[in-house]
Amino acid sequence: MEMVMETGLSDKVALVTGASGAIGKATALHLAAEGASVALSWRTDQDGVMNIVDAITREGGRARAVHLDHSDLATVQGVIEEVTERLGPVSVLVANAVQWPSFDADEISGLTTSLTVNTVGPAALIDAALPGMRAAGWGRIVAVSTDIVEQPMAGPLAYATAKGALETAARVLAVREARHGILTNIVRPGFTLTDKALNAPFLGPKAVAAESEKTPTGRICTPEDVASAITYLASAANGHINGQTLSLAGGRELVR
Repeated sequence: MEMVMETGLSDKVALVTGASGAIGKATALHLAAEGASVALSWRTDQDGVMNIVDAITREGGRARAVHLDHSDLATVQGVIEEVTERLGPVSVLVANAVQWPSFDADEISGLTTSLTVNTVGPAALIDAALPGMRAAGWGRIVAVSTDIVEQPMAGPLAYATAKGALETAARVLAVREARHGILTNIVRPGFTLTDKALNAPFLGPKAVAAESEKTPTGRICTPEDVASAITYLASAANGHINGQTLSLAGGRELVR
């Protein structure tokens, strides 16, 4: 008999932050395809997010765009309230929004800002969503990190530090909240094939080819790879994975 994985997302509401980016977009589309109602947050690219909302609704799904600025902590609670009012209580939260790093050698001046946007803001948003998840006795939180936490590179000190702190917060939540039916995990994409990454000063087609050659799978990570992993961890199909960090670098970390 053929077994079909049941994600249990058809009656769930998911909030995907940073949804205008490649990983956020792919994740929102994957979750919607599994039947979840999806709230997509934007900070500057409202049009980009609205295009995704339109794509989901054209297929019969439910989606809404919400404005979210992690640096404005006073508004975070309001985002959860808005999503709850428009779609229902948030039971899946994908902390994907990010402030991209400067790759200058001296980043100390940006450390406070990076910690606020990449750590404190997401933690505050999660904290605002937790009461609803506890009341429902079910929740899934996925924090999107980066492989430079484990394999540092010269330059992005503030960014790597902030993402490392987010990972620590996620592990604490995993221990503390699992008794309420809330599972928390981390995904760590490696070099991911996005327009933003390809346009970064140190990347480009040659870097893609070089990294692909060094990766056991023979290619680099795609947004769809990340979205598939997030969707599984955020679903009812994941019943016992908690507090784990999933590398999405195709085994690249094994051959550095």
